[in-house]
Amino acid sequence: MFAIPALADNYIWAIADDDSRRAVIVDPGEAEPAAAWLAEHGQTLAAIVITHHHPDHTAGVSALLDDISVPVYGPEEATRACPITHQVADGDHVTIDELGITLDVLSVPGHTLGHIVYTGHGWLFSGDALFRGGCGRLFEGDAGMMRPGLARLRDLSGDTRVFGGHEYTVKNLSFAAMVEPDNAAVTGALEQARADRAQNRPTLPSTLADERAINPFMRWDQPDVIAAAQARDPSATGPDAVFAAIRAWKDSA
Repeated sequence: MFAIPALADNYIWAIADDDSRRAVIVDPGEAEPAAAWLAEHGQTLAAIVITHHHPDHTAGVSALLDDISVPVYGPEEATRACPITHQVADGDHVTIDELGITLDVLSVPGHTLGHIVYTGHGWLFSGDALFRGGCGRLFEGDAGMMRPGLARLRDLSGDTRVFGGHEYTVKNLSFAAMVEPDNAAVTGALEQARADRAQNRPTLPSTLADERAINPFMRWDQPDVIAAAQARDPSATGPDAVFAAIRAWKDSA
């Protein structure tokens, strides 16, 4: 797996196969970095996978298809942003024969109404639904949509590696430390993230086990997170309300 930096803070993910020399590109927000990576590594594009319609995840698709025709998988909402050849939704499976991989599609609405993620082979391509230490803003949905979707992800195997769409880790964990100042796992992860970024190293992937320990948006049922949410909003008495209070706090932090 390869992280291709793009735009200000995006990651385009490349799933590469050394035998076939074919690669899958995930969420190409711009074409040039992905095309340069393919050329540098002697890989030919096999497919493109899209999580949601925002341009920083789709704007490079058309240019990548200028010289090659490959399948482009994505949710129905992404058809407004780029040429999707195969619409996929919750419960579908994406099989890339050239690489011998199959990815399962899960719906995680909230950031956008049609946001999906892909999981399989110990990977989770989470787009803007789940970051290291954080989650996407509720641009189109609400907490009652997004928290249950993240609960589905939380239930996946703890060793699942999380490939999110942005390098937001230091900001996310700085906020997590505000929510849970006594959480030693957050403190350690933040120190490591700062060290990684000082060396220009990606802080991703994470693992779901890590996220369960450090990510306030996956810890809505933990006493310290509930207390922090209720300090901001005394009416935050259920899981969705706790999630919403923490998300609103993060948006204004």
